[in-house]
Amino acid sequence: MNEPIRTPAGEALNDLVLDLFRLNGRMLAAGDRLVADLGLTSARWQVLGAIVIAERPQPVAWLARDLGANRQNVQRIVNDLHKEGLVAFGANPHHQRAQLVVLTDKGRQAFDAAMRLQAPWVNRLADGLVVKDLNTMHAVITALRRKLEGDMDAEEQS
Repeated sequence: MNEPIRTPAGEALNDLVLDLFRLNGRMLAAGDRLVADLGLTSARWQVLGAIVIAERPQPVAWLARDLGANRQNVQRIVNDLHKEGLVAFGANPHHQRAQLVVLTDKGRQAFDAAMRLQAPWVNRLADGLVVKDLNTMHAVITALRRKLEGDMDAEEQS
């Protein structure tokens, strides 16, 4: 069987990607444990965060795009958040069917409570790591994300 040939950079990136997959699973599990007592999951917390960061109500499709997630999955989570009273739907003046997702006071309180738990947790996790290394890792991940987003944009246009 012929093994695929990777460049040294390709091999290093492959190793990084595999570790990122493992890290993602552990981060989601840790996030689930961190916010479980708030009635949240990592997925719900992520969607609430996207709503907060957006600074204005957006339709589910835009939230999904911002999260780099599947629209149907985000819609399911938004529907769950709506049932819990954490978000509401508002009219979209630009599109009748694509309602805007609005954070409720209860949703803001849940998100703020999650962030109060997250700060000491992330500080403990970062303990002993070098800030410069973290900034470099962030820059690499951002560059990879932008390349992948560009590839997706090119595929959609062709």
